[in-house]
Amino acid sequence: MHLSPSPRAAALRDQVRRFIRERVAPVEDALLHRQRQLPDPWVVLPEVTALKAAARAEGLWNLFLPSESGLTVVDYAHIAEEMGHSALAPELFNCNAPDTGNMEVLEKYGDEHQRRTWLHPLLEGQIRSAFCMTEPAVASSDAGNIRAQITDDGDDLVLNGTKWWSTGVGHPDCRLLIFMGLHQPEAHRHARHSMVLVPRDTPGVEVKRLLSVFGDQDPPYGHGEVSFRDVRVPRANLIAGPGRGFEIAQGRLGPGRIHHCMRCIGAAERALALLCARAGARVAFGKPLVNLGGNRDIIADARIRIEMARLLTLKAAHLIDTEGVFSAMAEISAIKVVAPSLACEIIDQAMQVHGGAGLSEDTPLAAMYAQARVLRLADGPDEVHRGLIARIELARQAEAAAERAAAVPR
Repeated sequence: MHLSPSPRAAALRDQVRRFIRERVAPVEDALLHRQRQLPDPWVVLPEVTALKAAARAEGLWNLFLPSESGLTVVDYAHIAEEMGHSALAPELFNCNAPDTGNMEVLEKYGDEHQRRTWLHPLLEGQIRSAFCMTEPAVASSDAGNIRAQITDDGDDLVLNGTKWWSTGVGHPDCRLLIFMGLHQPEAHRHARHSMVLVPRDTPGVEVKRLLSVFGDQDPPYGHGEVSFRDVRVPRANLIAGPGRGFEIAQGRLGPGRIHHCMRCIGAAERALALLCARAGARVAFGKPLVNLGGNRDIIADARIRIEMARLLTLKAAHLIDTEGVFSAMAEISAIKVVAPSLACEIIDQAMQVHGGAGLSEDTPLAAMYAQARVLRLADGPDEVHRGLIARIELARQAEAAAERAAAVPR
């Protein structure tokens, strides 16, 4: 199993690392603070636009998409970890969710017209998009509960329902929504739902409110509650065909979870570095903090767990590269449980060592914690992933037991 980046990917990883260190890190905290102090924070700062242009000029653009970058999932995983050190980096390299997943959907499942209309502008960074799947009225951790309706009406589709946690819908450049709804209620459970492309300005689409996470609405991206009332779009906006919503969702989320998990590992690395610097520099009760309590054990355990999480995530990436998403479901679910929880714990420990400063905007830790905590729910809560892992493991064990029984002479 080869988990190292290719020579080209290693060079790109180093280039991304330098770009973040030299161009982003010196200004990031000030930009994020200024964004939140604006009377209208739902704008793109000109400095961010300039950084995106600089990244693109260096060839650091759309690295997540194999057809654009020539990179494997393992290759990009190493680069995604570097992006996890910065809150701004994914957008600067046009590698930010939910656009990455939506672009993967359009490339893999969209037809030529859909790709020309929506994929190309997304790849160019001209527009942004949102993904409308989760609903407030049902337990959306079971996607079979989704009740928003897609109704056929001649050459049109009519959409009705309410979605929420639609990330990116508050962005001023959001032009496209991907809507998942119940389309064929009498079909098999996993063939009832479809996905539809909805232009953001379609009549009947209304952002009712932007939700906050720990009191922060995350401008200029936003997580919206979106109402669809008799929204009418051409049937040609259906992605792949009726009843393929579940298939598309799984194909979309597999690589995306690698991206999220490697960024979590990058965030954990940054938190550990901040923890060590603080623990070495501050003195209490006559000793450096690093020599108080169990802080050395905390540091050692953090290093051990980061290394384990990285290897597990790279293994999942390798399986996607070699066998496909559906052969890596257990490993993808495993990293989705491990990486956000790991990041939450290490960031929390760094916050503790920083004392009151760790809770404030004077360090990036509070914002990092909020993002990692969100990921324990986004793309499926931990409990759902553990359930899938257990189901696959029980099936493997039953198959192995049957093989052993069949091998016994009779």
